[in-house]
Amino acid sequence: MSTQRRRGLQGTGPAKRSAVEKYSARQFPVQHGIQKLEEELNAFNDRIAELEDEGHRGHAMNVLKENAIDLAQRIDELRSVLVDPTKRGRSP
Repeated sequence: MSTQRRRGLQGTGPAKRSAVEKYSARQFPVQHGIQKLEEELNAFNDRIAELEDEGHRGHAMNVLKENAIDLAQRIDELRSVLVDPTKRGRSP
């Protein structure tokens, strides 16, 4: 299972993120925030996969997975701000 996870993460590499990386954090703070959170999420997922390959189980794995889920939720929230301008306090 962890091998599949790593292959899936490799498919979302720099080719898809290159457009976002061209924008500065000052001009596009939400996109920059998403990019940073995605980098953190990828690091968590890589660490989870490494530990799973080594056979680790237990509380530390659960904490890593919970943190990864939290990051994914934060990314989704930021993406929803980009899609729905009313979430930023503006009227449609």
